[in-house]
Amino acid sequence: MSETTTTPFPQGFLWGGATAANQIEGGYAEGGKGLSIQDVMPHGIMSPRTDVPTPDNLKLEGIDFFHRYAEDIALFAEMGFSVFRVSIAWSRIFPNGDDAEPNEEGLAFYDRVFDECAKYGIEPLVTLSHYETPLHLTEKYNGWVSRELIGFYERYARTVFERYRGKVTYWLTFNEINSVLHAPLLSGGINTPKEQLSKSDLFQAAHHELVASASATRIAHEVLPGAQVGCMVIAMPIYPLTPSPDDALAVLEADHANLMFSDVHTRGAYPGYALRYFREHGVELNITEEDREILANTVDFVSFSYYMSVCETADPARKVAGEGNIMGGVPNPTLPASEWGWQIDPAGLRIVLNQFWDRWQKPLFIVENGLGAKDQLVEVDGELTVLDDYRTAYLNDHLVQVGEAIQDGVQVLGYTSWGPIDLVSASTAQMSKRYGFIYVDRNDDGTGTFARYRKKSFGWYADVIRSNGASLS
Repeated sequence: MSETTTTPFPQGFLWGGATAANQIEGGYAEGGKGLSIQDVMPHGIMSPRTDVPTPDNLKLEGIDFFHRYAEDIALFAEMGFSVFRVSIAWSRIFPNGDDAEPNEEGLAFYDRVFDECAKYGIEPLVTLSHYETPLHLTEKYNGWVSRELIGFYERYARTVFERYRGKVTYWLTFNEINSVLHAPLLSGGINTPKEQLSKSDLFQAAHHELVASASATRIAHEVLPGAQVGCMVIAMPIYPLTPSPDDALAVLEADHANLMFSDVHTRGAYPGYALRYFREHGVELNITEEDREILANTVDFVSFSYYMSVCETADPARKVAGEGNIMGGVPNPTLPASEWGWQIDPAGLRIVLNQFWDRWQKPLFIVENGLGAKDQLVEVDGELTVLDDYRTAYLNDHLVQVGEAIQDGVQVLGYTSWGPIDLVSASTAQMSKRYGFIYVDRNDDGTGTFARYRKKSFGWYADVIRSNGASLS
């Protein structure tokens, strides 16, 4: 592959993959780790929790990254990764979340992971809280509904910032923070069932997370010279279902609900449309003067996940929910969908990149994008692999649109595909919903050897990285 071919991707563009501790690590009861909400959510993000961990929860073992991290990072290095997005399990550092002292075994584990990355020149991109609130904080405090969690989170953030000084430059505060209104247990560790929560409870929890995020940003800038701190949101372009102005207004309202979180992260205060919504819907928030001062600590960049777009309409008769989409919206009749009902819209990625850049003028980082599919392991030339041309076609088309956005003038820091190695799905808790360039021998019934096999897409992505995107077609 020629490395002199013209490419819109700038030198230093960060190429890699993204994971979450609760979906890959396993070792749920090892190394002094406490329970997280994921240990009692065996059937995916929208299913009810259990009282204790159950044997059918594939996340308890994940893909055994806890023991196999060196092997996996070596495979990422073979593809040429310059960045690896990983989350720290909060309950591995503070087993209950409100402990006075951190767990040294947990801190040492991530030392080993980051040292292994450094061996190959891979930059860690670390999420502080990726859908894995310590279970104790959920049961004792009702998660982020309680203001007390701000202090516990600040202690946790300061601990890991100080511990990994010199090892981690890029940090994300909360994963997909704008999902808390739709999945309060998953995103906010809130024990109260969603249907019993008032709007004030939900937005108060969101406010506490926003204050905690801004406080962590402030602490990082104090503790880590040169640190780059980003927020992380679900990006989902929304189109009017018809040319009706009423549908366009429905899009505006839906966009506001999604964009409010990043508006606060990037501007340091609540936008006027949010204040109007609070007034008109009886949302009463406890916002202190100290909160307002803390929120002024804005992020350095905006990161996001991108999987699909949706439509919106003001016509109740046409409001048909899309399959597998926790954020609402109406399916777009012009687009195809994945096996799990997620609509495939590469051009939407260019649209959202331009929208975000025009709105905030902050560097952007695509930290999740990928295709979940049912892969079939086959033998080719004596080696087991997966012929996943459908995956490379999906990723190619999306990355071409990233290149178009860069030519539009959008500043994009990097791209981490979700997930570079097969992992337990967050939405369905299945292994059969596979995203990776690396096949992991584990099945939905928990059987399998955990052996790793390179898929056809492994070599394709290595070429993309080696050519800095010039190999895309």
